[in-house]
Order: sequence, then structure tokens, then C-alpha cells
Amino acid sequence: MTALALPLLPLATALLLVAVHSKPRLLAPLAVSGLIATLALGVWAAAREPAFDSQWSPAIEMQLSVEGFGRVMVVLVPLVATPIVAYAAATETDAAPRLLALMLAFVAAMLLLVSAADFLTLLIAWELVGAMSWALIAHNWRDPANVRSASQAFITTRFGDLGLYLAAGLVYAETGSFAFAGLAGVDRSALDAIAAGILLAAAAKSAQVPFSPWLFSAMAGPTPVSALLHSATLVAAGAYLLIRLSPALEPVDWFLPAVAGTGLATALAGGIVATIQTHAKRILAGSTSAQYGLMFIAVGASSTAAAGAQLVAHAAFKSLLFLSAGVAIHAAGAAEVRAMRLGRAIPLVAALSLAGVLALAAVPPIGGAWTKEQIVSAATESSAWLAIGALAAGFLSALYATRYQLLVWGRDATEEGDAGALGGARRVHHRPGRAEVGSIAVLACITVLLSALWLPGARDVVEEATMGELFGGAAWEFVAATVLIAAAIVLARLMLQRGSLLSLGLSPEFQASAGDWLGMPAAARLLVVGPVLALSRNLAGFDNRVVDAGVRLAAALPAWLSRLFSLRAEWTIDGVVQSVARMTMLSADGSRLTDEAAIDGAVEGSARGIGVMGEASRRLQTGLSHHYYVLLALGTAAVVAALAVSL
Repeated sequence: MTALALPLLPLATALLLVAVHSKPRLLAPLAVSGLIATLALGVWAAAREPAFDSQWSPAIEMQLSVEGFGRVMVVLVPLVATPIVAYAAATETDAAPRLLALMLAFVAAMLLLVSAADFLTLLIAWELVGAMSWALIAHNWRDPANVRSASQAFITTRFGDLGLYLAAGLVYAETGSFAFAGLAGVDRSALDAIAAGILLAAAAKSAQVPFSPWLFSAMAGPTPVSALLHSATLVAAGAYLLIRLSPALEPVDWFLPAVAGTGLATALAGGIVATIQTHAKRILAGSTSAQYGLMFIAVGASSTAAAGAQLVAHAAFKSLLFLSAGVAIHAAGAAEVRAMRLGRAIPLVAALSLAGVLALAAVPPIGGAWTKEQIVSAATESSAWLAIGALAAGFLSALYATRYQLLVWGRDATEEGDAGALGGARRVHHRPGRAEVGSIAVLACITVLLSALWLPGARDVVEEATMGELFGGAAWEFVAATVLIAAAIVLARLMLQRGSLLSLGLSPEFQASAGDWLGMPAAARLLVVGPVLALSRNLAGFDNRVVDAGVRLAAALPAWLSRLFSLRAEWTIDGVVQSVARMTMLSADGSRLTDEAAIDGAVEGSARGIGVMGEASRRLQTGLSHHYYVLLALGTAAVVAALAVSL
């Protein structure tokens, strides 16, 4: 039951937050306490590797199991989420109970995902993660732009979800079970389709090319939401899926090269976008896509251990950077880095952010540098071209990380367009509180503590924790990577001194276009959206002119026939009916006249005769007895006469 309790505990905490929403002081303690309890349970589960089975039907079984890299994830997710939720409780005042409850439910969905041991459970968790992310991005739903951004992110990732549905259906059709273990018994042709579906789902969720632009839409959510999405939850789901299932898909000869190629393209494209961007959160979003591209490279190079190590390091330093970016945005009153340069104004947060920047740039001895070295080693083992691409991506990482730190937290103000800067000091609209700084400090400590990966014996620990393999790197790889990192840092400093670090010497129009994912959204509108809409309009016209014309004709013909038959009925059947009706009326009129002239006349005549006779007989009633004797005698005579006649 421990495996089931992992997602249920944060979910129960979310429901409790809804119940006590009218008591704001209880929200932060309850939310943080629930995540700390979940973290403790995750550590216990990682050590015990519990499992849970629920038989839905004779053919369908729900399976949860904390195993493999899932052991790391059940610890990582609540570990990173705890300071992020604490930050959210301290900074977000708009519908805070709903936001915190959704964040806890989001954590619950992610824990269900990393504990899933079958495709059916995975799909349930996958959909819940997508739904929760939509609700979090659209948290400030009164702004229609936020709702549109949330819908774009949701629809894009949902398109990739179709691949996971395909994979799950094929596994069940081939094996009669949804279990991950069933992949070993799948026919090769079906395994190809399963691999394609899993790659599609993973690429969409982890914002790989061509799905990367949805990350900018996700920036519509509050800063803590961005930190949670980009670190150990939504975007991490795709990389986790590949780490978890790629060993079973290695028999598909094209699968690993396709994963590596996708990752390399994204690492380079995301690096360029992050270097060009001028929006603080979008710089970090571009870097997120690029960093997950490096993880895809590691998976494609058969080193799930290097990918898993990079995922852990990235979760720590990227959440740190997003929270510090939130402080900078609140302090500057704007998200554009041209309005920042806050190093002197908020030096403590600037120093904490530097820890995340060093990890992002892969500067030794930070743990992020060790994980990238392992990715370069795996890429070198796989292909020289892949190694060159990974080194180039590393150079871009160092360049955009340095540029970010100098523009957001730099101390000088030599950049063009910096009107209003006074000796490098900026007007601060909001200063971070203790909870904000404390949350950032916790993540900075985790980032620095990961430097222990450089210690002897760390390789064995990582391989055992991830159930993967690391490749021994050559000395030249470390030297080449270090030289490229140093060159990127020097280049960023030189551009700062020359006043071109913000614009990079590009025109504003080109910078804006290239910074929007190298024009991929515009190309998608031109090559996909536009043609689809045009095709839809043409099909609608064809439907109106041809299909609907036939339907209208089919409807008009019965109406015409109906009118025709109606006329014939009026001429024939209705004519007979009307003739019968006229004859009936004539007969009725004749009957009425006969009745009035004959029958009523006879009745009325009889009545008049009886009246006359009555009047005459009344006159005989004189009251004189001798009149009565005369009448009696006359009557007797009349009777006798009648009898005589009859006889």
C-alpha cells in the first residue's frame, strides 16, 4: 500500500487545503507539511521498493511499483516541490488556496506517473499531469490570454499523447496485458509502432523540436508554476518515460538514433533561442528545452544513467533559477531583462542565482557540470558527430547562462537602452521576504550539494540508482568542454563591455522573430495552420456546393412530390369527399324541410285539435246535474248503437 499512498498523501493534502481555504494562515504550513511527509514516504519507498496491484477485471490490472529510476523520482519530485510550494504560499495572493491545492494535486499525479508499472496506469497519470498543468497555467483565468496559452500548451502535449495511446493499445493487443514487462514479448513490427508512439509522446511532453514553442505558452502561469512544470514534473515526464522504457525498445534499430537526433536538434535550437531571448522567463524556458535535449542525447547514446543524473541536477538548478527570476520580475516590475540589473539591489538572491547559473553553464565542480560531462562521454561513445553537437550545445548553455546572470543580476549598467539606471542600481518595486529567499536558498543548497557527484564512488551510486550505465570519459573531453565554457563566459563579458549583450548586434525585428523559436510558430502557421485552414475552407465550400446541394436536392424532391400528390388528391380524392359532403348537406337540408313541413306540421296539428277538443269538453263542465244526465243518456245510446253496428 505504500506505493499507492505516495500519490494519495499529497492528494489528501490538496483536499484539506480546499477544506480550510477560509483560514489563510493554515495554508502554507499544511501544504509544506504535506510535502515533507510525502518526501519522507518517498525516501522510505525508495529503500523498500514497494508494489501495489489492483485487479480491475480479469484482463486489466493496475500496477504500481517503485523501482529503477522511479526510486529517484519519488524522492526528487517532493524534494523540489516543497520549496517551490513554500515560495508560492508566500508570493501568490490571488486565489492562493486553489493554486496550492492544484500544485499538490499536480505532485500527486506526477508521483502516480513515476510509480506506474503498466501502460493503463501510466495513461491515467499522464492525462492527470496534462490536466493539472492546464489548470495551473490558466490560474489567472480572468485574463483571456492566459487561458489561450494554457490551451495551446495542453493541445500540443495532447497531440503527443496520441502516441502513448497507440503504444498502450498495441501492447495490449499483442500480449493481452498493459504491463511494461509485456514489451519483451511484442512482435517486431508492432514494437516499431510502439517505439514511434512513445517517442512522439516523450518529445511533446519534454518540449522537443518541433513541439518546443508550447513552453513559451506555459510562461503565462505564475512563477512557482513555471518552476514546478520545468523542473521535476510536466517537462520531466517525457525524459522519464524514455529512461524507463528505452532499454526495452533497443531492439528497434532506428529508435535510439531518432531519440539522439531529436535531442541534438532541440539542444542546439533551444540554446540559440535562449541566447537571443530578452524575456527572463523565456530565456529559462528555452534553456529547459535545450537541457532536456541533452537528456535525449544521453538516452539515444544508451546511457540512461547520464540522462537520469542530468534530470536530477536540472530539476534543482532550474527551479532555483525560475524562483530567482520571479524575484527579479517582481523587483523590476517587468519581465524584460533590459529593466533589471539587480545585483546591487538584491545581492543575496543574486548570489544564490549564481549557483544555478554555474550549474546551467556546467562550470566544475558544480554537479551540473559532472552530469553534462557524462552526456558528452556517452555521445562520444556513440558518434563523433553527436559528441561535437553535445559540445556545441554545452557552449551555448554557458553563453546563455552567463548572459542571463549578467543581464538580470549584473552590477553595472553599460548596456544600451538602459535609461533610468543609476550607477547600476535599479529602483526595486518589491523586495523578497524571508520565505522567498529561504526557498531559493534551499534549492541553491541542493544544487551545490550535488557537487558530491565528482567524488570517488559517485559513478557506482548513480548507476545503481538509475539502473543504467555510464561511460568512462577521456581527458580531452573534459578539456574541450572546459575550454568551450570559458570561451562562452569570456564572450558574454566582452559583449557586455561593448554594449551588445542584450541585442547581440541583431535588429529588433530579427531578434524578436528568431527569439520566438527561430520562427517555428510562424512556419507552423504558414506550412501547417494556414494550409489546414485553407483546406478546411475549401472543404466547407465543396460541402456547401456539392454535398449539401445533393442533400438539398434530396430534400426538395420529396417536397415537390408531396405537393404534386397533394394537387392530385385535391382533384380526385378531395373532389369525391367534397361531392359526398355537398350531397350530405343537400340531404340534410331536404330532411330538415320535410321534418318542418310534414312531421312537425302533423304534430302541431294534432296538438291544436286536442286543444280544441279539450276546450270544447271543458265547456261541458257546467256543474248542472241535468246536463250530466243528458250526456250520460247520449253516451249510452252511442254505445248501444256502436255495438249494434258491430254485431
